[in-house]
Amino acid sequence: MLARLSAFVIWALVAATAVFWGLRLLVRPAPAPAYAIAVGDAAGVRGDLTRLLGSAPVAPTSTSAAPEAASRFRLLGIVAPKTAGAGGAGVSNGVALIAVDGKMPKAYAVGAPLDGDLVLKSVSLRTASIASGQGAPTITLELPPPVPPATGSLPGSQMGGMPASPPAMVPQYVPAPMPATAVAPPRTDAGALTQ
Repeated sequence: MLARLSAFVIWALVAATAVFWGLRLLVRPAPAPAYAIAVGDAAGVRGDLTRLLGSAPVAPTSTSAAPEAASRFRLLGIVAPKTAGAGGAGVSNGVALIAVDGKMPKAYAVGAPLDGDLVLKSVSLRTASIASGQGAPTITLELPPPVPPATGSLPGSQMGGMPASPPAMVPQYVPAPMPATAVAPPRTDAGALTQ
């Protein structure tokens, strides 16, 4: 009995090992998506290593310039009536969704202050204009162009949208008519019942 049990355990281990290595060697992993970017070793160290190696820090020679006013704002969405696009003139009853300095976007109505003395001046179908105070618009923000629609054709179709071959006729089951059986009329004579 001990020999059978040990033989079973040994063959179970051999089978488990064969299955493990078979799956490891024969099954291919799912490929990485086309937009995936491999991380390289060169991207790891990009900073200044002089302080790490013992050198005295060097003062920066150029002062950091303030970001350009147009780059501080990002237009994410617009709510404007359709008549705003005629002639390109802005309307006074629109709302624009704008992110200021990379913060969470907020909805600003026309005439609302954005940042400091900057005011949302006008809104059209694809643009929003920002001005300082009551002056002329100084910054014009534009929505990015819409993504083109996905186009293609269905598999198995030819030009004109007609199928490659007519669909096969599927026979339908039609039950056969029931045969008519002759039904004898019931006997009415009493002698037939006593027989």
